[in-house]
Amino acid sequence: MEFRSFNKISRLSREIVITEKIDGTNAQIYIGEDGEFLVGSRRRWITPEDDNYGFARWAYFNKEQLMELGVGSHFGEWWGQGIQRNYGLKEKRFSLFNTHRWGVERPACCHVVPILYRGTFDTNDIEKVLSFLKTFGSYASEGFMNPEGIVIFHIAGNLLFKKTLKGDDVPKREELSDE
Repeated sequence: MEFRSFNKISRLSREIVITEKIDGTNAQIYIGEDGEFLVGSRRRWITPEDDNYGFARWAYFNKEQLMELGVGSHFGEWWGQGIQRNYGLKEKRFSLFNTHRWGVERPACCHVVPILYRGTFDTNDIEKVLSFLKTFGSYASEGFMNPEGIVIFHIAGNLLFKKTLKGDDVPKREELSDE
């Protein structure tokens, strides 16, 4: 039998980044080493003819700028007018998830999910950020008072977690039962 090692366990009290969870549809841009350009949703490649809320049409229209993202898969949220909560917008936006890589310098057609907190993992800080978002509204779309929630990225563990404001993080009665 081939030996299988036990995975290293990440320390919980390490740095996290909390971003706003935007309620739209998952999207990606893939750029190959040979310049191949593909557009995807959460589960499939899409085209302008077989689209997802117009993301492929938008991506091909902005292809020249999006090529600035460089080789690799670039994930984000396609959101705004006509998608989920709409956020009071009259347009759609593509917000990249990788806040470590994308900030001010990014293709002009792209946004980045807002960073709400960066620091050591602490559930009290997570609850404070969630409460602040609930009280003051969306950072991604200023003035929108019904944001979805937050995404917590645990850097050492390379793990993502989400907490929403609608109570789906509260265990259901049947989940609490041992039966």
